[in-house]
Amino acid sequence: MAWATPNRERRVLKAGHSSIAVTLPKPWAEAMNLRPGDLIVFDQNEDGTLYLKPAPPPGTVTAGVPYLVQAHSFDAPGVLERLVSGAYRVGYDAIEIRAEVPLSPERLEELQQTARRLLGVSVVAQDPNRVVLQNFVDPSKYELPQLVQRMKMILVALIEESEALLHGGRPKRSTSLAEETNRVLALLVRQLSLASRDWSLARRIGSPDARQLLEWRVVVYALEELGTLFGEVLRELQDGVGRPSADDTPLPELLVQLKASLKRVVEDLMHPSLPDASESVTECAQLGASARASARKLKVSARKTGAYPAMIALGRGADCLAFLSRIALDRAVSSGTGTVLDASA
Repeated sequence: MAWATPNRERRVLKAGHSSIAVTLPKPWAEAMNLRPGDLIVFDQNEDGTLYLKPAPPPGTVTAGVPYLVQAHSFDAPGVLERLVSGAYRVGYDAIEIRAEVPLSPERLEELQQTARRLLGVSVVAQDPNRVVLQNFVDPSKYELPQLVQRMKMILVALIEESEALLHGGRPKRSTSLAEETNRVLALLVRQLSLASRDWSLARRIGSPDARQLLEWRVVVYALEELGTLFGEVLRELQDGVGRPSADDTPLPELLVQLKASLKRVVEDLMHPSLPDASESVTECAQLGASARASARKLKVSARKTGAYPAMIALGRGADCLAFLSRIALDRAVSSGTGTVLDASA
């Protein structure tokens, strides 16, 4: 829901004996969740205009300040990856790792691999006891709708990998798709973290109302869950005893329906329509119920191939799409641009 455009003219008021003041537009103050006593940050542009935004809360990431991780040693695998990935997601551009003892080759390789998994991150300095990673991504260049569309393409490709497997082929991109999924999701979370602290950035990347950022975060969580579920389907079909035949299970039809529903739901999210979103909610819920019912009817021989857990995962994926459809429905309602007609009237 975009907040109303305020009147651009404000009268200068006297405040105290020697000060003057200008009131803030109420819709903007509400969107920024401002209360009496909150701090506002002003910056003066070269042409004399002022730029203002809510002051960041204590502990907020400050541009240009590196995220410093310092310890005696880093011995446990995975710790550095989690620290670097977390710092990237919350918005740090520079990440510095320091250790009192030289970093092992394994930990240095872990840092290099972590940098490759994060869009725009590179190792810019490396000493025996110190490594610096730098992010070079301009956040204003990656809009939220654009990244969601990219996630849709990845999810569609994961479904198509499973379809190829059912028809006797071999998955060719499962590893690269998993890596790309993590890369795009991390960037999405980073964009939302930065936008939550910079309202002007939020507008530039596709969230004109700051209150939409929470909604976007829920969308990202649902996309992450879909990536996990579709990856699980592919692994179950690969790792099962034998390979399920396309003729023995309803899996091929379910995959086709799920792929079509995924495309439709993302379109509903980008261009909210009450009739379309309402229809998608019903269709996705029915698809999830159908997947679970079909899984229960599978023969024992088909269950051993991994078809049963794959179909259960597809059912959960359909439920997740139904959840996203409800968000699309909420967006359509808040925009106030559509109507739903009762066919029985």
